[in-house]
Amino acid sequence: MKLFTIGTSGKNLRKFIEILQYAGIDKLVDVRLNNTSQLAGYSKKDDLEYIMELVGIKYVHIPKLAPTQELLKGYKNKVISWDEYERLFGEIMKRRQPLQYIDFEDDNISICLLCSEEKPQFCHRRLLAEYFANNIGELEVVHL
Repeated sequence: MKLFTIGTSGKNLRKFIEILQYAGIDKLVDVRLNNTSQLAGYSKKDDLEYIMELVGIKYVHIPKLAPTQELLKGYKNKVISWDEYERLFGEIMKRRQPLQYIDFEDDNISICLLCSEEKPQFCHRRLLAEYFANNIGELEVVHL
């Protein structure tokens, strides 16, 4: 089974949809803490939900899979390092038990985690995907 991830940055709407459709995504799981700001563009929660409906992809927003506001702010303001962010995010996920929020049992559903960062290297969606992969047998992570 594959778990996909994607970021909205660096992609216009057409490219974003093409990537999701080419990968065969059935469900887009928004793991952003803030998904309604003006900076979100086409990826604002209500707009994105409508767009996904038009192209036949289910959209859900699960803020429990996002970092806390304090953690996000600390990293963005360079108060904490990426290594510290990873450690703290891991602790948050252990407390929140993220496996309860996504049903990976349905093999016919192709799931993609959504965040805003263009690349996964310094994004919590990668950490979250790795958490799932480490706790679910035979789960391959693919970053789109």
